[in-house]
Amino acid sequence: MREKVERLSKTAKDRINQASTEEELEQLRIEFLGRKQGKITKFIKGIPDLPLEERPLVGKLINEVKIKLKKSLDQRKKEISQEKRSKRIDITLPGKKPYLGSLHPITQTLKEIESIFIGLGFQVITGPEIETEYYNFEALNIPRYHPVRDEQDSFYLDDIHLLRTQTSPVQIRVMENTHPPIRMISPGKCYRRDAIDASHFPMFHQVEGLAVDKKVTFSDLKGSLTYFVHRMFGRKIHLRFRPSYFPFTEPSAEVDISCIICKGSGCRVCSNKGWLEILGSGMVDPEVFKKVGYDPKEYQGFAFGMGVERICMLKYGIDDIRLFFQNDIRFLSQF
Repeated sequence: MREKVERLSKTAKDRINQASTEEELEQLRIEFLGRKQGKITKFIKGIPDLPLEERPLVGKLINEVKIKLKKSLDQRKKEISQEKRSKRIDITLPGKKPYLGSLHPITQTLKEIESIFIGLGFQVITGPEIETEYYNFEALNIPRYHPVRDEQDSFYLDDIHLLRTQTSPVQIRVMENTHPPIRMISPGKCYRRDAIDASHFPMFHQVEGLAVDKKVTFSDLKGSLTYFVHRMFGRKIHLRFRPSYFPFTEPSAEVDISCIICKGSGCRVCSNKGWLEILGSGMVDPEVFKKVGYDPKEYQGFAFGMGVERICMLKYGIDDIRLFFQNDIRFLSQF
């Protein structure tokens, strides 16, 4: 019986190696290893008829053959599957061009803004996103009763700390530890309790700028921002400085540019005014200088702040701020 088992094992291996389909393998499995009529099963059933001393040896041999046949079936099944996959590949076809990602439009705009002001001699400085009330409000001449300090407008973490509502606190931190002259911009994320719509989002990006030195004038502010607008939107874009109010600057002005869509003639985007607001600016209030230990009679400075999303939307003609945060590849692949 030992010889019969070995011959059966060799025959089964040869047939398994010659099988070309998974269906043939399944038929061989049933033929040799089937529970009822399998040839190995028949040998197992015949063990009780053998002499007592041969039973253990033959039983061990049949077990080994059974295990080897199962491994051979599995191995051949993998080989057939690989052969199928390789046959489906036409190596003469041209390869697929891999998809290349790109920087997010907000990142691209932020880098462009930084590049323009670095060219004017400004330094890029960042600061913490979790701020104290002092740096976020008081040091910027925003009194306790001011509505922007209300919990309905800001994300407070406790009685003292909050998510910064602007990147201006970075300017205070720099002035506390730096002697003029200063030329800096502070880009970063800001947070406010805004209802989400086409033009508002609770998290947004800002770039605040500051220049402090002796004999700094409003003309320096106008020259710097005019240069920025022309570099960002082109020399054909006009701009105007409109009187406004900010607690930390005096005098203050909002900067408008001629509508990029209608070229100033009036359209839905600019509410038929021909102008679009892009940033706020002004001369640093003397009270702010006093907070950081600067003598306002000796030093003057200008500051400005802009929303990066706003600049990006105007530059690329985007009409909904929510598109920046939806991760829609159809939108992002355009940049």
